[in-house]
Amino acid sequence: GPEETPTDTDSPGEVEFKEGGYGWVVVASVLLVNAHTWGLNSSYAVFLAYYLRSGTIIGSSPLSFAFVGGLSISIAMLVSPAVTWCVGRFGTAFTLRVGAVFEAASFIGASFSTHIWHLLLSQGVCFGLGLGFCFTATIGVVPQWFTKRRSFANSVATSGSGFGGLIYSLGTNAMISNIGLAWALRILAIIAFVVIGSASLVVRDRNKAVGAVHVAFHKDLFKQGNFLLFVGWGFFAIFGYVIVVFSITDYALQMGFSADQGSIAAAMFNLSQGIGRPLIGLASDRVGRINVAALSTLIAGLTAYFIWIFAGTHFAGLIVYALFGMFAGCIWPCVAPVGAEVVGLQLLPSALSLYWLVLVLPSTFAEVIGLSLRTSGVNGYLNVQIFTATMFIVGFVFLWILRSRTLQQWELLG
Repeated sequence: GPEETPTDTDSPGEVEFKEGGYGWVVVASVLLVNAHTWGLNSSYAVFLAYYLRSGTIIGSSPLSFAFVGGLSISIAMLVSPAVTWCVGRFGTAFTLRVGAVFEAASFIGASFSTHIWHLLLSQGVCFGLGLGFCFTATIGVVPQWFTKRRSFANSVATSGSGFGGLIYSLGTNAMISNIGLAWALRILAIIAFVVIGSASLVVRDRNKAVGAVHVAFHKDLFKQGNFLLFVGWGFFAIFGYVIVVFSITDYALQMGFSADQGSIAAAMFNLSQGIGRPLIGLASDRVGRINVAALSTLIAGLTAYFIWIFAGTHFAGLIVYALFGMFAGCIWPCVAPVGAEVVGLQLLPSALSLYWLVLVLPSTFAEVIGLSLRTSGVNGYLNVQIFTATMFIVGFVFLWILRSRTLQQWELLG
């Protein structure tokens, strides 16, 4: 209803908008939402490694578990046009509450799962709906509250998913071994519901003040070459990201490390996301958003080629690779600021809506491709590692072309 989008933000007295202030409250609430959506999602690496080895789910194969993880991300992106419409119609807070309900339902459903199709529906589709409603509703909110520090504020908010992933990778592993799989899932359901519900009470958007355009399908954007390059970057970078985030625990176990070491590797990867995203954001505001995104994607590819392949066979080497994790996930702190450079702030919600729609394909099949490239033995992950690294490098090439085109356009404008 109307009470959910406070109108005080566009009263005449606030024409001179000062950044910060309540904006930091919004950053904190979006950080918490990210911790309990993307953060919980990256703890699926621990569930995946458990499912692959426990044999408790009837009718399952390694690929079907990979598909559950892929679905959870791709369904989130698939519903983004619907969520974009929902935000425009009912406001951000209401949309968040819908997400909280889906997410709690998914974990409770998963806790009773015995067959693989139960998991596909609960931890796959239903979690994806929750993730989509929460994430699409909040991703455009933080940039509205900031101008000079936009990338920094945005990346502090997205760092929540890193810290959430850190806590929940370790926590999930501990809960599964102490109280069993079912109760681990139920406790996650309760926590997610409470935290996201609370965040929905304090988050506020400035959609009216900014004049945000919430069009679900803005087809004309595909006629812009720069937008296509922007989408191309995401298309390939997400392949690499999804494979790394879901495979790292299983990779550790395949190398002969313990389950605890596997969850520590996943936790370090997430810690790097948490600490690294604000750093990437700070750099973006100083050095240029497209420059930093391109460089980060390149580093993600090079570290996969050189550190993961050559040093990953030792636990210390794997930890070093995991600590470069912030570059693998650079798409998250960079996507909104780079998108704003490409299409402008007003069209950003519509541009992101299309962007996520295109990313449905790679995020559904990334981990399926990853696990199908996996063979047995110590070098079993070599094909996966090469594929991952190559995806990042291709993504980098798209951004580099975008960068040179943008520079040319600026020169033409003088």
